[in-house]
Formats: sequence, structure tokens, C-alpha cells
Amino acid sequence: MLRNFKKIAAFLVAFGGMAVGGASAADAGSIPEGVTAYEVTAAFEDVRFDLENAIVNRGLVIDYVSHIGTMLDRTAADVGSDKKIFENAEAMLFCSADLSRKAMEADPANIAYCPYTVFVYEMPGKPGQVTVGFRNLSETGSDASKSAIAEVNKLLDGIAKEAAGE
Repeated sequence: MLRNFKKIAAFLVAFGGMAVGGASAADAGSIPEGVTAYEVTAAFEDVRFDLENAIVNRGLVIDYVSHIGTMLDRTAADVGSDKKIFENAEAMLFCSADLSRKAMEADPANIAYCPYTVFVYEMPGKPGQVTVGFRNLSETGSDASKSAIAEVNKLLDGIAKEAAGE
């Protein structure tokens, strides 16, 4: 299926939080610094399915799917709000035994990064405009730690790009 793709943000840390690729940060829901996100023109369920497949087809297991949009809708009245934040929103959590081991052998404190998370969402009033991405992990510590975390970031970016059709 052909889709129209527009990269809205990439490695925002390097660009001081500004979006890249012709869209403003506000267009993407103000993508936070340190987050890489891609905007796709497609049905949410298709992008969500592509994201799931991008994970599973690498031999990884999704440990948990967080239904963020559903939770926010369900609890809105409980916290005194009536604002609809997302039309659809999910996060998928998973790990890579190989990359996690490399990262934690380099520095056991890298356990803080596991499991890895990728997200997909669609804003109200913008059907078919779907954002998919991940939070960049800080490449800190020893050279071995930096290298291992860089591999995780590369994996996450590959997954997000695949789901975005890039």
C-alpha cells in the first residue's frame, strides 16, 4: 500500500527540540526533546499493525501493549477533565536479549532502559495523520555502554521507520 510519509522529527536532541522535515513541533503535538517521531498518512490500525510487525519480525516479543488513549478516555471524568487528547494511542514494550545483555554487561545501571518502548498515536480531528516513534536512550558511560545503547537506538529507529514506511 502506498502511503504519503513526512518525517516530522529526528534526533531532536541534535536540533534543540525543533522538528525536522517541514512540519513544526506543534504539528506533531509538540514532540519533546529527545524523542524521534515520524508522521504517516495512513489508517491508525495499519500503522499500529506495521509497528507490531516491525518488532515481531525481528524475532522480538512484545511484553506489553499500553492502551494509553483508552486509559485517558476512561479516566478523564475521574480527574476532572473532558478533553480528548488522542483518537488512538498505544505504546509497545519489548526487549532484545542480545542488545539488553550487551548494554547491561557494559553497565548494569543500563537496566533502567529495559524494556524498550515505541509509541503510535493519532490526534482527534486529524484522521489518518499518525505519529510513530520512540524516546532516544542516553548514550552515556563507558565506550562499551555508549556503543551498546547506540545499537538499541538504531534498533528503535529502524522499527519506527519501518512502521512509517521509510
